[in-house]
Amino acid sequence: MNVLTDNFALYGKGFLGTVELTVYASLLALVLGFLMASFRVAPVGSLRVFGTVWVTVLRNTPLTLLFFAVLLGLPRFGIVLPFQLFAVLALGCYTSAFICEALRSGINTVPTGQGEAARSLGMTFGQTLGAVVLPQAFRSVIPPVGSTLIALAKNSAIAGSFSVTELLGTYKTLNELGYSIVWSFIWIAVGYLIVTLSISALFNVLEKRWGVAR
Repeated sequence: MNVLTDNFALYGKGFLGTVELTVYASLLALVLGFLMASFRVAPVGSLRVFGTVWVTVLRNTPLTLLFFAVLLGLPRFGIVLPFQLFAVLALGCYTSAFICEALRSGINTVPTGQGEAARSLGMTFGQTLGAVVLPQAFRSVIPPVGSTLIALAKNSAIAGSFSVTELLGTYKTLNELGYSIVWSFIWIAVGYLIVTLSISALFNVLEKRWGVAR
């Protein structure tokens, strides 16, 4: 216990850093994922192509490589931001590709006749998507979206290698101070467990309230 009690402030700072990364990157991933899913089912060909390229590139790019591209590449183009914001961009964009595919799979479960009926009533594509299709699709994609955000929380550990304050990065300081590396990682694992179980509990509540009954 002394590893935790003697370094509670350090663990607390790392834990809050992981929570902030997870929250901000999740919000970005959900917004971009919704946007790309809309593009992928849009009647405009150029939007479908853009959405497909976005998903294909990001899903097949290692996250560590994406971190290098964002944190080291963007400053070369004059885009200088705090490292934490760069990490949020990398995590959020990467995860948005998986959110997009989860949402698109949910959209595909909605009978096409409902969209056709909405359009026959004079509704635009945006109105059909927002008022008819997405509310039904949302119910079926709660579990996969929850799993994707849990993966995002664990992927945030990569940010510690790029000078971003987060939970896993605390082991370097603890190792330098001579604490047991085993117990250091055990308490780090407990911190990640708290984050992931909190996300799981939230989506369990959402699924019980709005999920599709099976």
